[in-house]
Amino acid sequence: MNIGNLNAMKNPALEQFQDQATRGMGVGAKDDDFAQTLMDVLKEVNDSQLNAKQVGNDFMTGQQGVDYHDLMIAMERASVAMNLTIQVRNKLLEAYQAITRMQV
Repeated sequence: MNIGNLNAMKNPALEQFQDQATRGMGVGAKDDDFAQTLMDVLKEVNDSQLNAKQVGNDFMTGQQGVDYHDLMIAMERASVAMNLTIQVRNKLLEAYQAITRMQV
């Protein structure tokens, strides 16, 4: 396993969030951009969960090329992605609740 590649890994969905944040949402922006980006991020989280499960199954069945550290990296990556998703969900809920408590 080449550890140097870990620093070069990019998350396309998060980069899309950053691009949208830096250029701002213009007047002609589509309404489904946020929804589509959110769905892309959730799909990536699901893919990381499925990948960790597959690596775990391969490790337990003794497949060649699956080491313990590969299993731990896949599981930790899936765990971090899920925790990040949960924290984003919590912040969105907090913002929604703050908006609903505002008096007009």
